[in-house]
Amino acid sequence: MTDPNPLADTAAAIWRGFNAYQDEFRAITRRARSRFERRDWRGIQSDAVERLDLYKKVVDAIVAEMHALLGGGAKEEIVWVQMKAAYSRLIAGCGDFELAETFFNSITRRIFATVGVKAEREFVESDFDLPPARSPRPLYRSYPPQPTIAALTRAILSDYAAEFQAPFHDLELDMRLASAEIERRLRELGVSGIAQVDVLRPVFFRNKGAYLVGRIRSDDGRTAPLVFALRHPAAGIVVDAVLLDEDSVSIVFSYTRSYFHVEVDNPLEVIEFLKTIMPLKRVAELYISIGYNKHGKTELYRDLLRHLRESDDRFEIAPGDKGMVMMVFVLPQFDVVFKIIKDRFAYPKTTTRQEVMDKYALVFKHDRAGRLVDAQEFEHLQFDRARFSEALLAELLAECAGSVTVEGECIAIQHLYTERKMTPLNLYLRQVDDAAARAAVIDYGQAVKDLAATNIFPGDMLLKNFGVTRHGRVVFYDYDELGLLTDYHFREIPASNDDDEETSAEPWFYVGERDIFPEEFIRFFGLQPNVKEVFLQAHGDLLGVNFWTNLQDRLRAGEVIDVFPYRQTQRLHTGLDTL
Repeated sequence: MTDPNPLADTAAAIWRGFNAYQDEFRAITRRARSRFERRDWRGIQSDAVERLDLYKKVVDAIVAEMHALLGGGAKEEIVWVQMKAAYSRLIAGCGDFELAETFFNSITRRIFATVGVKAEREFVESDFDLPPARSPRPLYRSYPPQPTIAALTRAILSDYAAEFQAPFHDLELDMRLASAEIERRLRELGVSGIAQVDVLRPVFFRNKGAYLVGRIRSDDGRTAPLVFALRHPAAGIVVDAVLLDEDSVSIVFSYTRSYFHVEVDNPLEVIEFLKTIMPLKRVAELYISIGYNKHGKTELYRDLLRHLRESDDRFEIAPGDKGMVMMVFVLPQFDVVFKIIKDRFAYPKTTTRQEVMDKYALVFKHDRAGRLVDAQEFEHLQFDRARFSEALLAELLAECAGSVTVEGECIAIQHLYTERKMTPLNLYLRQVDDAAARAAVIDYGQAVKDLAATNIFPGDMLLKNFGVTRHGRVVFYDYDELGLLTDYHFREIPASNDDDEETSAEPWFYVGERDIFPEEFIRFFGLQPNVKEVFLQAHGDLLGVNFWTNLQDRLRAGEVIDVFPYRQTQRLHTGLDTL
Protein backbone atom coordinates (compact mmCIF):
# COMPACT_ATOMS: atom_id res chain seq x y z
CA MET A 1 0.00 0.00 0.00
CA THR A 2 1.33 3.44 -0.93
CA ASP A 3 1.85 5.87 1.96
CA PRO A 4 -0.48 8.88 1.40
CA ASN A 5 2.03 11.17 3.09
CA PRO A 6 3.82 13.20 0.36
CA LEU A 7 6.95 13.25 2.50
CA ALA A 8 7.10 9.48 3.01
CA ASP A 9 10.19 9.11 0.84
CA THR A 10 12.03 11.77 2.84
CA ALA A 11 11.04 10.10 6.12
CA ALA A 12 12.31 6.83 4.65
CA ALA A 13 15.71 8.47 4.14
CA ILE A 14 15.91 9.11 7.89
CA TRP A 15 14.85 5.51 8.52
CA ARG A 16 17.60 4.27 6.21
CA GLY A 17 20.09 6.49 8.03
CA PHE A 18 19.04 5.03 11.37
CA ASN A 19 19.43 1.48 10.09
CA ALA A 20 22.85 2.33 8.66
CA TYR A 21 23.83 3.66 12.09
CA GLN A 22 22.58 0.51 13.80
CA ASP A 23 24.41 -1.74 11.33
CA GLU A 24 27.70 0.06 11.91
CA PHE A 25 27.14 0.26 15.69
CA ARG A 26 26.64 -3.51 15.81
CA ALA A 27 29.62 -4.17 13.54
CA ILE A 28 31.91 -2.23 15.88
CA THR A 29 30.34 -3.89 18.92
CA ARG A 30 30.79 -7.35 17.39
CA ARG A 31 34.57 -6.84 17.25
CA ALA A 32 34.78 -6.78 21.06
CA ARG A 33 34.74 -10.57 21.35
CA SER A 34 37.70 -11.11 19.04
CA ARG A 35 39.56 -8.20 20.66
CA PHE A 36 39.12 -9.91 24.04
CA GLU A 37 40.15 -13.28 22.67
CA ARG A 38 43.31 -11.81 21.11
CA ARG A 39 44.06 -9.58 24.12
CA ASP A 40 43.94 -6.56 21.82
CA TRP A 41 43.35 -3.97 24.52
CA ARG A 42 44.38 -1.01 22.38
CA GLY A 43 41.96 -2.19 19.73
CA ILE A 44 39.12 -2.28 22.25
CA GLN A 45 39.91 1.30 23.30
CA SER A 46 40.00 2.41 19.66
CA ASP A 47 36.65 0.71 18.98
CA ALA A 48 35.10 2.45 21.96
CA VAL A 49 36.04 5.89 20.60
CA GLU A 50 34.98 4.97 17.06
CA ARG A 51 31.57 3.87 18.30
CA LEU A 52 31.11 7.04 20.33
CA ASP A 53 31.93 9.17 17.27
CA LEU A 54 29.58 7.23 15.01
CA TYR A 55 26.28 8.85 16.00
CA LYS A 56 27.32 12.39 15.18
CA LYS A 57 28.86 11.28 11.89
CA VAL A 58 25.62 9.64 10.74
CA VAL A 59 23.38 12.46 12.02
CA ASP A 60 25.53 15.04 10.24
CA ALA A 61 25.10 13.16 6.97
CA ILE A 62 21.31 12.85 7.37
CA VAL A 63 20.92 16.52 8.29
CA ALA A 64 22.80 17.46 5.12
CA GLU A 65 20.59 15.10 3.11
CA MET A 66 17.43 16.64 4.60
CA HIS A 67 18.52 20.12 3.57
CA ALA A 68 19.24 18.85 0.05
CA LEU A 69 15.90 17.03 -0.25
CA LEU A 70 13.69 19.65 1.39
CA GLY A 71 15.41 22.87 0.39
CA GLY A 72 13.60 25.84 1.88
CA GLY A 73 11.02 23.52 3.46
CA ALA A 74 13.58 22.04 5.86
CA LYS A 75 12.52 24.44 8.61
CA GLU A 76 8.77 24.40 8.04
CA GLU A 77 6.85 22.96 10.98
CA ILE A 78 4.17 21.27 8.87
CA VAL A 79 6.83 19.40 6.90
CA TRP A 80 8.16 17.76 10.05
CA VAL A 81 4.71 17.05 11.45
CA GLN A 82 3.98 15.07 8.28
CA MET A 83 7.44 13.48 8.33
CA LYS A 84 6.97 12.31 11.90
CA ALA A 85 3.67 10.64 11.01
CA ALA A 86 5.25 8.84 8.05
CA TYR A 87 8.29 7.85 10.11
CA SER A 88 6.08 6.40 12.87
CA ARG A 89 4.47 4.09 10.35
CA LEU A 90 7.91 2.92 9.19
CA ILE A 91 9.23 2.04 12.63
CA ALA A 92 6.05 0.55 14.11
CA GLY A 93 6.66 -2.95 15.40
CA CYS A 94 10.44 -2.81 15.08
CA GLY A 95 12.53 -4.24 17.89
CA ASP A 96 14.40 -0.96 18.41
CA PHE A 97 11.75 1.63 17.61
CA GLU A 98 12.55 3.54 20.81
CA LEU A 99 16.06 4.17 19.49
CA ALA A 100 14.65 5.10 16.10
CA GLU A 101 12.45 7.75 17.73
CA THR A 102 15.47 9.29 19.45
CA PHE A 103 17.35 9.28 16.16
CA PHE A 104 14.51 11.24 14.52
CA ASN A 105 14.61 13.74 17.41
CA SER A 106 18.34 14.22 16.85
CA ILE A 107 17.65 15.26 13.26
CA THR A 108 14.84 17.67 14.07
CA ARG A 109 16.71 19.34 16.92
CA ARG A 110 19.78 19.84 14.76
CA ILE A 111 17.73 21.42 11.99
CA PHE A 112 15.54 23.68 14.13
CA ALA A 113 17.89 24.44 17.07
CA THR A 114 14.95 26.08 18.84
CA VAL A 115 14.32 26.36 22.55
CA GLY A 116 12.06 23.76 24.12
CA VAL A 117 10.47 20.70 22.53
CA LYS A 118 7.39 20.29 20.35
CA ALA A 119 5.43 17.07 20.51
CA GLU A 120 4.01 17.68 17.02
CA ARG A 121 7.39 17.25 15.36
CA GLU A 122 9.38 15.33 18.01
CA PHE A 123 8.91 12.17 20.02
CA VAL A 124 8.74 13.85 23.42
CA GLU A 125 7.01 10.68 24.58
CA SER A 126 6.90 7.53 22.50
CA ASP A 127 4.22 7.25 19.83
CA PHE A 128 3.63 3.63 20.84
CA ASP A 129 1.93 2.17 23.90
CA LEU A 130 3.21 -1.35 23.30
CA PRO A 131 6.88 -2.32 23.77
CA PRO A 132 9.08 -3.13 20.77
CA ALA A 133 8.83 -6.52 19.07
CA ARG A 134 10.48 -9.42 20.86
CA SER A 135 13.43 -11.41 19.57
CA PRO A 136 12.45 -14.76 18.03
CA ARG A 137 15.26 -16.42 20.00
CA PRO A 138 15.19 -16.42 23.82
CA LEU A 139 17.36 -13.64 25.15
CA TYR A 140 18.83 -15.79 27.90
CA ARG A 141 19.74 -19.38 28.66
CA SER A 142 17.80 -20.92 31.53
CA TYR A 143 19.33 -23.53 33.82
CA PRO A 144 17.09 -25.73 35.99
CA PRO A 145 18.11 -26.79 39.50
CA GLN A 146 21.10 -29.13 39.69
CA PRO A 147 22.04 -31.63 42.42
CA THR A 148 24.85 -29.31 43.53
CA ILE A 149 25.99 -25.72 43.03
CA ALA A 150 29.14 -27.15 41.50
CA ALA A 151 27.10 -28.94 38.84
CA LEU A 152 25.12 -25.78 38.10
CA THR A 153 28.29 -23.69 37.82
CA ARG A 154 29.84 -26.30 35.53
CA ALA A 155 26.80 -26.24 33.23
CA ILE A 156 26.89 -22.44 32.90
CA LEU A 157 30.62 -21.97 32.45
CA SER A 158 30.91 -24.91 30.04
CA ASP A 159 28.33 -23.37 27.70
CA TYR A 160 30.03 -19.98 27.53
CA ALA A 161 33.63 -21.23 27.56
CA ALA A 162 32.89 -23.30 24.44
CA GLU A 163 32.01 -20.10 22.53
CA PHE A 164 35.36 -18.38 23.09
CA GLN A 165 38.08 -18.80 20.45
CA ALA A 166 40.73 -18.64 23.15
CA PRO A 167 41.58 -21.17 25.86
CA PHE A 168 40.84 -20.84 29.54
CA HIS A 169 43.88 -21.08 31.77
CA ASP A 170 42.30 -23.69 34.07
CA LEU A 171 38.54 -23.97 33.65
CA GLU A 172 38.25 -26.79 36.18
CA LEU A 173 39.89 -24.62 38.82
CA ASP A 174 37.64 -21.69 37.92
CA MET A 175 34.57 -23.89 38.26
CA ARG A 176 35.62 -24.98 41.75
CA LEU A 177 36.47 -21.45 42.89
CA ALA A 178 33.31 -19.97 41.40
CA SER A 179 30.98 -22.61 42.84
CA ALA A 180 32.54 -22.20 46.29
CA GLU A 181 31.99 -18.43 46.09
CA ILE A 182 28.38 -18.90 44.95
CA GLU A 183 27.70 -21.32 47.82
CA ARG A 184 29.20 -18.92 50.33
CA ARG A 185 27.22 -15.91 49.08
CA LEU A 186 23.94 -17.84 48.90
CA ARG A 187 24.38 -18.87 52.53
CA GLU A 188 24.93 -15.22 53.47
CA LEU A 189 21.83 -14.24 51.50
CA GLY A 190 19.79 -16.97 53.15
CA VAL A 191 18.92 -18.64 49.85
CA SER A 192 18.17 -22.29 50.62
CA GLY A 193 17.07 -23.44 47.19
CA ILE A 194 17.42 -22.37 43.54
CA ALA A 195 14.38 -22.58 41.27
CA GLN A 196 16.17 -21.43 38.10
CA VAL A 197 19.18 -19.51 36.84
CA ASP A 198 18.96 -17.29 33.74
CA VAL A 199 22.06 -15.97 31.97
CA LEU A 200 21.91 -13.49 29.09
CA ARG A 201 23.23 -15.01 25.88
CA PRO A 202 25.28 -12.00 24.77
CA VAL A 203 28.53 -11.42 26.65
CA PHE A 204 29.22 -7.90 27.95
CA PHE A 205 32.68 -6.63 26.99
CA ARG A 206 34.43 -3.52 28.29
CA ASN A 207 38.12 -2.63 28.38
CA LYS A 208 39.99 -5.76 29.51
CA GLY A 209 36.95 -7.54 30.95
CA ALA A 210 34.08 -9.75 29.78
CA TYR A 211 30.97 -10.41 31.84
CA LEU A 212 28.36 -13.16 31.88
CA VAL A 213 25.28 -11.45 33.29
CA GLY A 214 22.58 -13.54 34.90
CA ARG A 215 20.18 -13.92 37.79
CA ILE A 216 19.25 -16.54 40.36
CA ARG A 217 15.58 -17.20 41.06
CA SER A 218 15.24 -18.73 44.51
CA ASP A 219 12.55 -21.12 45.70
CA ASP A 220 11.02 -18.39 47.84
CA GLY A 221 10.53 -16.05 44.85
CA ARG A 222 13.52 -13.77 45.35
CA THR A 223 15.85 -12.72 42.54
CA ALA A 224 19.57 -12.16 42.99
CA PRO A 225 22.23 -11.16 40.45
CA LEU A 226 24.77 -13.68 39.20
CA VAL A 227 27.62 -12.11 37.24
CA PHE A 228 30.81 -13.91 36.22
CA ALA A 229 33.64 -11.45 35.55
CA LEU A 230 36.20 -12.81 33.08
CA ARG A 231 39.74 -11.60 32.45
CA HIS A 232 42.27 -12.67 29.84
CA PRO A 233 45.87 -12.54 31.09
CA ALA A 234 48.57 -14.04 28.90
CA ALA A 235 48.15 -17.41 30.63
CA GLY A 236 44.56 -17.76 29.37
CA ILE A 237 41.00 -16.66 30.18
CA VAL A 238 40.04 -16.84 33.86
CA VAL A 239 36.91 -16.31 35.93
CA ASP A 240 38.21 -13.39 37.97
CA ALA A 241 35.19 -12.78 40.22
CA VAL A 242 31.60 -13.87 40.84
CA LEU A 243 29.21 -11.12 41.94
CA LEU A 244 25.92 -11.98 43.64
CA ASP A 245 24.75 -8.76 45.28
CA GLU A 246 22.98 -5.79 43.77
CA ASP A 247 25.50 -3.21 44.99
CA SER A 248 28.48 -4.97 43.40
CA VAL A 249 26.69 -5.44 40.09
CA SER A 250 25.42 -1.87 40.15
CA ILE A 251 29.02 -0.67 40.52
CA VAL A 252 30.01 -2.74 37.46
CA PHE A 253 27.21 -0.99 35.52
CA SER A 254 27.98 2.40 37.08
CA TYR A 255 27.52 5.78 35.38
CA THR A 256 31.19 6.34 36.22
CA ARG A 257 32.38 3.69 33.76
CA SER A 258 32.79 3.32 30.02
CA TYR A 259 29.98 1.77 28.03
CA PHE A 260 29.72 -1.98 27.45
CA HIS A 261 30.01 -3.53 24.01
CA VAL A 262 27.23 -6.12 23.90
CA GLU A 263 25.44 -7.47 20.83
CA VAL A 264 21.67 -6.95 21.12
CA ASP A 265 18.95 -6.61 18.50
CA ASN A 266 16.17 -5.50 20.83
CA PRO A 267 17.78 -3.36 23.55
CA LEU A 268 14.64 -2.99 25.67
CA GLU A 269 14.64 -6.74 26.35
CA VAL A 270 18.13 -6.47 27.81
CA ILE A 271 17.14 -3.40 29.84
CA GLU A 272 14.13 -5.25 31.28
CA PHE A 273 16.37 -8.15 32.30
CA LEU A 274 18.94 -5.84 33.90
CA LYS A 275 16.18 -4.08 35.87
CA THR A 276 15.32 -7.39 37.55
CA ILE A 277 18.79 -7.52 39.13
CA MET A 278 19.32 -3.76 39.54
CA PRO A 279 15.86 -2.37 40.30
CA LEU A 280 17.24 0.95 41.61
CA LYS A 281 19.00 1.78 38.34
CA ARG A 282 17.29 4.27 36.09
CA VAL A 283 16.26 2.91 32.69
CA ALA A 284 18.21 5.85 31.28
CA GLU A 285 21.43 4.70 32.94
CA LEU A 286 20.99 1.14 31.72
CA TYR A 287 20.57 2.26 28.10
CA ILE A 288 23.67 4.41 28.48
CA SER A 289 25.60 1.52 30.02
CA ILE A 290 25.18 -0.60 26.85
CA GLY A 291 26.23 2.22 24.55
CA TYR A 292 22.91 3.85 23.63
CA ASN A 293 23.74 7.10 25.36
CA LYS A 294 21.54 9.24 23.10
CA HIS A 295 18.45 7.25 23.95
CA GLY A 296 19.53 7.17 27.58
CA LYS A 297 19.49 10.96 27.45
CA THR A 298 15.97 10.81 26.00
CA GLU A 299 14.84 8.58 28.86
CA LEU A 300 16.46 10.90 31.40
CA TYR A 301 14.67 13.92 29.92
CA ARG A 302 11.37 12.02 30.06
CA ASP A 303 12.07 11.17 33.73
CA LEU A 304 12.67 14.85 34.39
CA LEU A 305 9.43 15.91 32.71
CA ARG A 306 7.47 13.29 34.67
CA HIS A 307 9.06 14.46 37.91
CA LEU A 308 8.11 18.07 37.20
CA ARG A 309 4.54 17.05 36.33
CA GLU A 310 4.10 14.92 39.43
CA SER A 311 5.80 17.09 42.07
CA ASP A 312 6.12 20.65 43.32
CA ASP A 313 9.92 20.36 43.40
CA ARG A 314 11.76 23.58 42.55
CA PHE A 315 15.24 24.11 41.15
CA GLU A 316 17.60 25.36 43.88
CA ILE A 317 21.28 26.19 44.26
CA ALA A 318 23.20 23.00 45.00
CA PRO A 319 24.55 22.58 48.54
CA GLY A 320 28.30 22.77 49.05
CA ASP A 321 31.02 25.19 48.02
CA LYS A 322 30.24 27.21 44.92
CA GLY A 323 32.36 26.51 41.88
CA MET A 324 34.41 29.10 40.03
CA VAL A 325 33.58 27.74 36.58
CA MET A 326 30.18 26.04 36.87
CA MET A 327 26.85 27.13 38.29
CA VAL A 328 25.38 24.00 39.86
CA PHE A 329 21.75 23.55 40.83
CA VAL A 330 19.40 20.72 41.80
CA LEU A 331 15.85 19.57 42.18
CA PRO A 332 16.02 18.36 45.81
CA GLN A 333 13.86 15.28 45.15
CA PHE A 334 15.50 14.32 41.83
CA ASP A 335 18.82 12.44 41.82
CA VAL A 336 20.51 14.58 39.17
CA VAL A 337 22.51 17.82 39.29
CA PHE A 338 22.44 20.47 36.57
CA LYS A 339 25.59 22.39 35.61
CA ILE A 340 25.90 25.51 33.46
CA ILE A 341 29.20 27.10 32.46
CA LYS A 342 29.50 30.59 33.88
CA ASP A 343 30.05 33.60 31.64
CA ARG A 344 33.18 34.63 33.55
CA PHE A 345 35.50 32.60 35.76
CA ALA A 346 36.80 33.82 39.08
CA TYR A 347 40.53 34.27 39.67
CA PRO A 348 42.78 32.24 39.52
CA LYS A 349 40.93 30.27 36.83
CA THR A 350 42.30 31.06 33.37
CA THR A 351 40.46 28.50 31.27
CA THR A 352 37.88 29.36 28.58
CA ARG A 353 34.36 28.16 27.94
CA GLN A 354 35.50 26.10 24.95
CA GLU A 355 38.28 24.53 26.98
CA VAL A 356 35.77 23.47 29.62
CA MET A 357 33.56 21.89 26.96
CA ASP A 358 36.63 20.16 25.53
CA LYS A 359 37.31 18.64 28.96
CA TYR A 360 33.81 17.18 29.06
CA ALA A 361 34.29 15.81 25.56
CA LEU A 362 37.56 14.20 26.69
CA VAL A 363 35.82 12.51 29.61
CA PHE A 364 33.02 11.29 27.31
CA LYS A 365 35.50 9.39 25.14
CA HIS A 366 37.96 8.34 27.81
CA ASP A 367 38.02 5.26 30.04
CA ARG A 368 36.32 6.65 33.14
CA ALA A 369 37.70 3.87 35.38
CA GLY A 370 34.72 4.06 37.71
CA ARG A 371 36.03 7.42 38.97
CA LEU A 372 34.68 10.02 36.49
CA VAL A 373 30.99 10.87 36.36
CA ASP A 374 29.31 10.48 32.98
CA ALA A 375 27.74 13.80 31.97
CA GLN A 376 24.84 14.22 29.56
CA GLU A 377 24.86 17.37 27.45
CA PHE A 378 21.58 19.17 26.70
CA GLU A 379 20.83 22.20 24.55
CA HIS A 380 17.85 24.54 24.05
CA LEU A 381 15.79 23.54 27.10
CA GLN A 382 12.84 25.44 28.49
CA PHE A 383 11.26 25.34 31.95
CA ASP A 384 8.49 27.15 33.82
CA ARG A 385 9.92 30.18 35.62
CA ALA A 386 7.89 29.31 38.72
CA ARG A 387 9.97 26.14 39.18
CA PHE A 388 13.11 28.20 39.99
CA SER A 389 13.85 29.61 43.42
CA GLU A 390 14.39 33.36 43.42
CA ALA A 391 17.94 32.96 44.73
CA LEU A 392 18.86 30.52 41.99
CA LEU A 393 17.28 32.59 39.22
CA ALA A 394 19.11 35.70 40.39
CA GLU A 395 22.45 33.86 40.32
CA LEU A 396 21.78 32.27 36.94
CA LEU A 397 20.99 35.63 35.37
CA ALA A 398 24.02 37.24 37.01
CA GLU A 399 26.52 34.46 36.35
CA CYS A 400 25.19 32.66 33.25
CA ALA A 401 23.38 35.29 31.19
CA GLY A 402 25.01 33.97 28.03
CA SER A 403 23.24 30.64 28.53
CA VAL A 404 20.11 31.54 30.50
CA THR A 405 17.37 33.96 29.46
CA VAL A 406 13.88 34.82 30.69
CA GLU A 407 11.19 34.53 28.03
CA GLY A 408 7.91 35.57 29.59
CA GLU A 409 7.02 32.95 32.18
CA CYS A 410 9.67 30.54 30.90
CA ILE A 411 13.35 30.10 31.53
CA ALA A 412 15.34 29.17 28.43
CA ILE A 413 18.66 27.38 28.90
CA GLN A 414 20.91 27.25 25.88
CA HIS A 415 23.36 24.67 27.20
CA LEU A 416 23.82 22.53 30.32
CA TYR A 417 25.24 19.26 31.59
CA THR A 418 23.54 16.78 33.89
CA GLU A 419 25.30 14.40 36.25
CA ARG A 420 24.14 11.99 38.94
CA LYS A 421 23.75 13.66 42.30
CA MET A 422 26.40 12.87 44.91
CA THR A 423 27.50 14.22 48.26
CA PRO A 424 30.61 16.42 47.90
CA LEU A 425 33.47 14.68 49.69
CA ASN A 426 34.29 17.66 51.91
CA LEU A 427 30.68 17.74 53.17
CA TYR A 428 30.53 13.96 53.48
CA LEU A 429 33.56 13.89 55.78
CA ARG A 430 31.83 16.35 58.12
CA GLN A 431 28.62 14.33 58.25
CA VAL A 432 29.76 10.74 58.85
CA ASP A 433 31.40 8.90 61.73
CA ASP A 434 35.15 8.22 61.94
CA ALA A 435 34.94 4.77 60.34
CA ALA A 436 33.06 6.04 57.30
CA ALA A 437 35.37 9.06 57.03
CA ARG A 438 38.46 6.86 57.08
CA ALA A 439 37.00 4.57 54.42
CA ALA A 440 36.14 7.56 52.22
CA VAL A 441 39.61 9.08 52.53
CA ILE A 442 41.22 5.77 51.60
CA ASP A 443 38.92 5.48 48.58
CA TYR A 444 39.70 9.09 47.67
CA GLY A 445 43.35 8.17 47.32
CA GLN A 446 42.42 5.07 45.34
CA ALA A 447 40.26 7.21 43.04
CA VAL A 448 43.27 9.39 42.24
CA LYS A 449 45.34 6.26 41.54
CA ASP A 450 42.65 4.68 39.35
CA LEU A 451 42.41 7.87 37.31
CA ALA A 452 46.18 8.01 36.94
CA ALA A 453 46.21 4.40 35.73
CA THR A 454 43.97 5.48 32.83
CA ASN A 455 46.12 8.52 32.03
CA ILE A 456 43.96 11.11 33.79
CA PHE A 457 45.23 13.73 36.22
CA PRO A 458 42.44 15.66 38.02
CA GLY A 459 44.41 18.89 38.08
CA ASP A 460 42.51 20.25 41.06
CA MET A 461 42.41 17.58 43.77
CA LEU A 462 40.52 19.57 46.41
CA LEU A 463 38.01 17.45 48.31
CA LYS A 464 35.10 19.58 47.11
CA ASN A 465 35.74 18.41 43.54
CA PHE A 466 35.08 14.79 44.47
CA GLY A 467 31.77 13.22 45.40
CA VAL A 468 30.59 10.12 47.24
CA THR A 469 28.04 7.84 45.55
CA ARG A 470 25.26 5.89 47.26
CA HIS A 471 27.64 2.92 47.27
CA GLY A 472 30.25 4.92 49.20
CA ARG A 473 32.60 5.20 46.22
CA VAL A 474 34.57 8.40 45.69
CA VAL A 475 34.48 9.85 42.18
CA PHE A 476 35.70 13.04 40.50
CA TYR A 477 33.25 15.47 38.89
CA ASP A 478 34.97 18.84 38.36
CA TYR A 479 36.63 18.71 34.94
CA ASP A 480 37.82 22.22 34.17
CA GLU A 481 41.46 21.48 35.12
CA LEU A 482 41.52 17.80 34.21
CA GLY A 483 44.14 16.61 31.73
CA LEU A 484 46.12 13.64 30.46
CA LEU A 485 48.65 12.44 33.02
CA THR A 486 51.35 12.11 30.39
CA ASP A 487 51.07 15.83 29.58
CA TYR A 488 52.33 16.89 33.03
CA HIS A 489 55.83 17.27 34.45
CA PHE A 490 56.11 15.95 38.01
CA ARG A 491 58.94 17.57 39.96
CA GLU A 492 60.45 17.73 43.41
CA ILE A 493 60.72 21.18 44.97
CA PRO A 494 64.36 22.33 44.67
CA ALA A 495 66.23 23.10 47.85
CA SER A 496 66.25 26.78 48.78
CA ASN A 497 69.43 28.81 49.18
CA ASP A 498 68.43 30.59 52.38
CA ASP A 499 65.60 31.30 54.83
CA ASP A 500 64.46 34.34 52.87
CA GLU A 501 63.64 32.14 49.88
CA GLU A 502 61.78 29.69 52.14
CA THR A 503 59.52 32.40 53.56
CA SER A 504 59.00 34.28 50.30
CA ALA A 505 55.45 34.48 48.94
CA GLU A 506 56.80 33.65 45.49
CA PRO A 507 58.65 30.43 44.58
CA TRP A 508 62.44 30.69 44.31
CA PHE A 509 62.49 28.42 41.26
CA TYR A 510 60.92 28.37 37.82
CA VAL A 511 57.46 26.77 37.60
CA GLY A 512 56.18 25.78 34.17
CA GLU A 513 52.50 25.71 33.22
CA ARG A 514 52.35 21.90 33.47
CA ASP A 515 54.70 21.48 36.43
CA ILE A 516 53.29 19.52 39.38
CA PHE A 517 54.89 19.18 42.82
CA PRO A 518 53.31 16.13 44.53
CA GLU A 519 54.80 16.86 47.95
CA GLU A 520 52.52 19.91 48.13
CA PHE A 521 49.30 17.93 47.65
CA ILE A 522 48.73 17.27 51.34
CA ARG A 523 48.72 21.01 52.09
CA PHE A 524 45.62 21.58 49.98
CA PHE A 525 43.51 18.57 50.94
CA GLY A 526 42.35 20.05 54.23
CA LEU A 527 42.20 16.65 55.89
CA GLN A 528 41.46 16.58 59.60
CA PRO A 529 44.06 14.87 61.83
CA ASN A 530 41.86 11.79 62.40
CA VAL A 531 41.88 10.95 58.68
CA LYS A 532 45.08 12.62 57.51
CA GLU A 533 47.28 9.91 59.01
CA VAL A 534 45.02 7.20 57.54
CA PHE A 535 45.45 8.75 54.10
CA LEU A 536 49.23 8.98 54.45
CA GLN A 537 49.50 5.34 55.52
CA ALA A 538 47.42 4.13 52.59
CA HIS A 539 48.48 6.56 49.88
CA GLY A 540 51.63 8.33 50.98
CA ASP A 541 53.20 7.35 47.65
CA LEU A 542 50.97 9.94 45.94
CA LEU A 543 53.17 12.62 47.54
CA GLY A 544 56.29 11.37 45.80
CA VAL A 545 57.45 11.98 42.24
CA ASN A 546 58.26 8.32 41.59
CA PHE A 547 54.64 7.16 41.72
CA TRP A 548 53.67 9.56 38.94
CA THR A 549 56.71 9.19 36.70
CA ASN A 550 56.57 5.38 36.87
CA LEU A 551 52.96 5.45 35.73
CA GLN A 552 53.82 7.86 32.95
CA ASP A 553 56.55 5.50 31.73
CA ARG A 554 54.12 2.57 31.66
CA LEU A 555 51.46 4.55 29.83
CA ARG A 556 53.90 5.93 27.27
CA ALA A 557 55.09 2.38 26.63
CA GLY A 558 51.54 1.50 25.59
CA GLU A 559 50.51 -0.52 28.63
CA VAL A 560 46.79 -0.74 29.37
CA ILE A 561 46.71 -0.91 33.16
CA ASP A 562 44.03 -2.95 34.94
CA VAL A 563 41.41 -1.07 36.93
CA PHE A 564 38.89 -3.50 38.41
CA PRO A 565 35.20 -2.64 38.87
CA TYR A 566 35.06 -4.76 42.02
CA ARG A 567 37.12 -5.07 45.18
CA GLN A 568 40.40 -6.97 45.23
CA THR A 569 38.90 -9.14 47.97
CA GLN A 570 36.23 -10.29 45.49
CA ARG A 571 38.77 -11.64 43.04
CA LEU A 572 39.09 -15.44 42.91
CA HIS A 573 42.80 -15.46 42.11
CA THR A 574 45.35 -12.77 41.36
CA GLY A 575 48.56 -14.66 40.75
CA LEU A 576 48.07 -14.70 36.97
CA ASP A 577 48.07 -10.91 36.55
CA THR A 578 51.75 -10.77 35.70
CA LEU A 579 51.83 -13.89 33.53
